[in-house]
Amino acid sequence: MKTLILGGVRSGKSRLAEKRAAQCSLPVTYVATATAGDREMQERIAHHQASRPGHWSLIEEPLALADVLAANAALGACMLVDCLTLWLTNLLLCDDPGRLVREREALLRVLRNLPGEIILVSNETGLGVVPMGELARCYCDEAGRLHQDLAFVCDNVILTVAGLPLSLKGQ
Repeated sequence: MKTLILGGVRSGKSRLAEKRAAQCSLPVTYVATATAGDREMQERIAHHQASRPGHWSLIEEPLALADVLAANAALGACMLVDCLTLWLTNLLLCDDPGRLVREREALLRVLRNLPGEIILVSNETGLGVVPMGELARCYCDEAGRLHQDLAFVCDNVILTVAGLPLSLKGQ
């Protein structure tokens, strides 16, 4: 089962993903894509770490997400990826401009055949005004395309607003 959970900043999407992972009664591996580039991000990461059960496994991977999922997904296990838009940002800022395309294609390819429970968390950025900066517009465009492609592949798609889940696809 593959689930995509979308929502804005502080919408409750990570909390919902963690709750779903805990309720599936499977061993959970949490895949964190964030990098601690400043103090505020360090605090966000610490908050997320404190909210997760201590018995969950952790893999920190800012770029090679498809490789991590392919190597670790298994029947009878749950992989929770938080968050795809941070992963996308890491790729947009990468020195290799072609890496985004390669990693995105690899993720979509590998996701189709992964065993076990897969929960993907991502920020929905397409509900506001079009950003003024070129990089911000590129980010929103890439996130929108990624979300559309992932929604097609995933069994469940949930939009989270004010801590409330709205099922867009599946259960």
